[in-house]
Amino acid sequence: MTEAPPTTEGGQAESPPDRRGAPYLLLDLLVFPLVIVAVGVGVFVLFGLLTTEGKGPMDYLDLIRTGDSNRRWQAAFELSKVIQDSKDPELSDPRLVGGMVSLFGEAEGDDPRVRRFLALALGRLGNAQAVPALLEYLKGVRRGEGTDSQTHIYAVWALGAIGQDAAIPELVVLTTHEDPGLRKTAVHALGVFRSEEATAALERALGDPVDDVRWNAAAALARHGHPAAVPVLEQMLDREQLARREAITPDQVQEILLQAIAAAALLSDASLAARLTQLGNDDPSLRVRAAARRTLEQQRSRRAATP
Repeated sequence: MTEAPPTTEGGQAESPPDRRGAPYLLLDLLVFPLVIVAVGVGVFVLFGLLTTEGKGPMDYLDLIRTGDSNRRWQAAFELSKVIQDSKDPELSDPRLVGGMVSLFGEAEGDDPRVRRFLALALGRLGNAQAVPALLEYLKGVRRGEGTDSQTHIYAVWALGAIGQDAAIPELVVLTTHEDPGLRKTAVHALGVFRSEEATAALERALGDPVDDVRWNAAAALARHGHPAAVPVLEQMLDREQLARREAITPDQVQEILLQAIAAAALLSDASLAARLTQLGNDDPSLRVRAAARRTLEQQRSRRAATP
């Protein structure tokens, strides 16, 4: 799916790891809340023209600090876009991340979108200096502080995007939070970590009562080559079972199937191969049939190349 920040509703590295890129690569395999995309695109359409003013990261940081309420959150969003889309030398200026972290901490009581998009910007910047502030904010959430559930989820996403191991314990705790949106985002974030603690939490999440949480966990485990993902992936590869879920549209069914096929491609399992064969032969979607057949062919080629 298209990379974008998480929300509470809907439904989504090499060595040494490039932590800025890792979470976006993971989204290719994760079934993530579809409202994420709608929120990102909607804000872009409404306010994307701000980027034509030629401002750099430090300019947007100043706007967040000095602008009026409406201008501040727009500037925070534009800062996140500049970080994602450019290679501006200011992105490596230590004053930038320091200022962002300070503003994130000071944003309590402001329009919640300011802190929300600052969390997005910090995640996209990928600087470990942001981790303590994000963790402290989320610990406050667990203490019952703060009421903006979307900002909670953006902060969780940012920790996964940064990818520092110091975030693992807090993310593991959040996989059992009462808010299913927060759980699924924590599971998504843990997908970038390969520690035993993270893997164990992902395995437990396979039994979550919410579909999105289970599916995210299975896709993350498949990316790690973990066979525990197989039973949930089998369910995700069953079009009839997916279609019986009232909250899922036909387009979403197709997207889930495509994501499950991508995850199944990373595992060598006879039951998954049988599902892929059925989809490749009978699925009504040309895209799904083509993806399933391509995956089976790739798996056959790998087996043939293995001595």
